[in-house]
Amino acid sequence: MHLAAKSSTVAGAFSRILGKDIGGNEFNQNYRFDLGTGEIALLTDGKSRNSWGVWSNKGDRMIYTSTRRTGKDNDFYIIDPKNTQSDKLLAQVEGGGWGPLDWSTDDRQLLAIESISVNESYLWVVDTNSGEKTLITPKGGKEKVAYDAGLFSKDGKGLYVISDRDSEFTRLAYVDLATKQHTYLTSHIPWDVEDFDLTKDGKHIAFVTNEDGTSVLHLLETATKQEKPLPKLPVGQVYGVTWHRNNEDLGFTLMSARSTADVYSLNIRTNKVERWTESETGGLNTANFSDAKLVRWKSFDGRTISGFLYPPPAKFKGKRPVIIDIHGGPEAQFRPSFLGRYNYYLNELGVALLFPNVRGSTGYGKTFLTLDNDYKREDSVKDILALLDWIATQPDLDKDRILVTGGSYGGYMSLAVAMKYSDRIRAAIDIVGISNFVTFLENTESYRRDLRRVEYGDERDPKMREFLLKISPVNNASSIKKPLFVIHGKNDPRVPLKEAEQIVATVRKNNVPVWYLMAKDEGHGFSKKKNIDYQFYATVMFVKEFLLK
Repeated sequence: MHLAAKSSTVAGAFSRILGKDIGGNEFNQNYRFDLGTGEIALLTDGKSRNSWGVWSNKGDRMIYTSTRRTGKDNDFYIIDPKNTQSDKLLAQVEGGGWGPLDWSTDDRQLLAIESISVNESYLWVVDTNSGEKTLITPKGGKEKVAYDAGLFSKDGKGLYVISDRDSEFTRLAYVDLATKQHTYLTSHIPWDVEDFDLTKDGKHIAFVTNEDGTSVLHLLETATKQEKPLPKLPVGQVYGVTWHRNNEDLGFTLMSARSTADVYSLNIRTNKVERWTESETGGLNTANFSDAKLVRWKSFDGRTISGFLYPPPAKFKGKRPVIIDIHGGPEAQFRPSFLGRYNYYLNELGVALLFPNVRGSTGYGKTFLTLDNDYKREDSVKDILALLDWIATQPDLDKDRILVTGGSYGGYMSLAVAMKYSDRIRAAIDIVGISNFVTFLENTESYRRDLRRVEYGDERDPKMREFLLKISPVNNASSIKKPLFVIHGKNDPRVPLKEAEQIVATVRKNNVPVWYLMAKDEGHGFSKKKNIDYQFYATVMFVKEFLLK
């Protein structure tokens, strides 16, 4: 049973709302938890997949999405959590990419997002009484446009949004609701805006940009549309920016390679930064942890690909073995962060860790984001071949001792590298990865199937089906000649367990070592500490056996 990572307070009551699933199946249910009595009341149907939702400004209602009507469509529901009988359907929609963003100041309207893919989404306004929907951002243009976030302005006449409309990168913009005209506020910054929050009085916006993987905090005055100077923060990731009701204190979380996630505040009147928490690190001296180094290499088509290298301490002499860890998504991005137990590979085993951001990763513009779509899927695998060539040129890295790993889409990538470049690696680890794109698309949960077809291709099309089967690792498993470790959760709703079972059975026919770890109470990745620990210890054994010997 997995508890949701956040909860919300019910206005005027000593209760909280929380969400939880069972065994990692991601079919979250919402509950009201009474802080006084400890009683828990189920607010949803107990069967469907439900989102946490967003609260009205008055704090008396919550709007969330649920698949209960069809099993795949994310309809909008509204509820007063103090009254479980008040739950009702607000608006029907089609597709699994819908979600609530914000209530208008008068609580009469809801801003909602309809996501088609990472490159295409639309904003709607929903009447919170009738459920009537009004499209705010037009469809059918020459170029696909994505909207990532949105908030109502305090006067209700417009929206503040993040969008890549007419731009390679996402920008902060103001949308006039009457004219639909966009006014761009961050065109001078050639990087993605990834998060923002508006003060309660509407006078200031704090926003965060992703600049080559590093977060930069900004402050904008809405009246002048000008930025105001802020003190420099440590290099790392900033997220969860939230304004205090006093309109001058900004809270946020900061994490870096040498510090775990901690809460900070910034007073914009004095520019004073305060650290509120000191997270536990078990007595370790994190000042000695390796910092991430940005590295770049040229791929097969001359395009520059980048990633982050964590070198082991200088006490380890000679060329160091390398673990290449490929992120999932595929529309994700590795960002320099606190590695936690991964530091064991660096500090105790002397292994260099390299995290590439292959084509298709976010953070480098929307063109780069589409370079692995459909029939270009294997171009991202070629980016890893180019990385193997780059490693061979580095005096401190051992080209003959390389292990490749990844989770989800990164699991597919590790299998694909093992399939195509088995002679260049020592071993591979596939974590909740795709082994057959066709069976994956046919068996992934229905609420996300169409969203994935936009990324990978529609397996119902004969030509695309033929291509997907051709590139799927399970159909080329005879080429995997190096040891393989496959890790999966039995309840995975995204990449079903069959993807692990079929690659294990097929590669074992090659007479190479195949380790297989399946957790019966996990889903898309391990969450329970006992399982995380077991996975880590087993992985260390695999690394020692097949990479370091």
